Amino acid sequence: MASRGAHLLKADRTFATGGGLIGRLAAPAFRKVVDQLHARLSHGGIHGVLPSGEERKVGFHAPGPEALVRLHSWLAMVRLATSGSVGWYKAWERGEWSSPDPVPLFELFMLNAESLGGAARAKGPFRLLNWLAHQWRDNALGQARENIAAHYDLGNDFYAAWLDPSMTYSSGRFSADVNGLEEAQHRKVELLLDRLALKPGDRLLEIGCGWGALAIAAAKRGAVVTGLTLSTEQKAWAERRIAEEGLLGRITIRLEDYREHRASYDAVASVEMVEAVGQRWWPAYLDAIAGALRPGGRAALQFIAIRRELFDRYAASADFIQTYIFPGGMLLNEPRFAILAKERGLSWDDRDGFGLDYAETLRLWRERYNAAVQDGRLVGFDERFHRLWRYYLMYCEGGFRGRGIDVAQVTMTKGE
Repeated sequence: MASRGAHLLKADRTFATGGGLIGRLAAPAFRKVVDQLHARLSHGGIHGVLPSGEERKVGFHAPGPEALVRLHSWLAMVRLATSGSVGWYKAWERGEWSSPDPVPLFELFMLNAESLGGAARAKGPFRLLNWLAHQWRDNALGQARENIAAHYDLGNDFYAAWLDPSMTYSSGRFSADVNGLEEAQHRKVELLLDRLALKPGDRLLEIGCGWGALAIAAAKRGAVVTGLTLSTEQKAWAERRIAEEGLLGRITIRLEDYREHRASYDAVASVEMVEAVGQRWWPAYLDAIAGALRPGGRAALQFIAIRRELFDRYAASADFIQTYIFPGGMLLNEPRFAILAKERGLSWDDRDGFGLDYAETLRLWRERYNAAVQDGRLVGFDERFHRLWRYYLMYCEGGFRGRGIDVAQVTMTKGE
């Protein structure tokens, strides 16, 4: 039995590396997959090195991002063809492909998403399994708290090690006169609050208040703020900061689901929380906003949307982000979401998109994350975890640079 196991292991390795009889027999089929990628990459291209050492240029039909990718195993192509972005991550984690900088590759995939079709999406039984796993983590009232805890309750020390001092975990707003990440985050908060035209004494509801940065800024403008979160870690941090700022009488943080909150407000704010809601719950989320606003009141949202042409294919399975990072998450189909808002008497005004600002935010987060690991400030997490989070930050950065996803702010006003 031992000799048979060794023989099978050897066969698997020769298949993986492209060597031996199995590798030689399988290589032509995989080269056809590479040929298909070559034909479908309409902009930019890949400087590839195949498992045999052969160099191959893929794409380059029109200007665009250029990526360098070395395939160490044909199994990487198997995983991509069957499990899409989930399989491509598994292949990277197992060392079946590598790149000195994966960001241009992710940018390339997103830029060419329409021409690539289903090349980066799971297929057959893999697609069904991914979809079922995603549905299992649907954001019903009980499951939503577990989904949030899976990401945000990794610990306040974890996030404090690489976010800016305001603990803002959403895109900053950069400009020529903004110096660094912290200023960009401050500018984002101020621009969002400007949309609400708050007056002293106005009551503001923040759905998904994070670690409290926006609530504190709004209270300093004279608002009385109620913040909702499902993260015990965030609530503890926010309440400590509120006390330090001397704002205990002006801000209340509640560990409560937005669907269960009942009160009337002059304004509502929500920053990159709707992506955690899930498509099934978009109507309930908008019902909560419309129900909380007095007539004539304003809501200001910051949200992430995927291009509408890509949404249906994206929603039909679970991608890398939904599988490993944000269980139950779903980017917006903005036109559909805006229609749902208008059906509830909410306008959709002054949309301002700034996707490249998010790409820069993610780049800076990755720099800070790497520095935190190097300095020993992220204790309790192993190297595999760090590799996952670096991949996540690079994957998202490439998505924004490829313009397939965007982040925007919008104002909604409740009709009189």
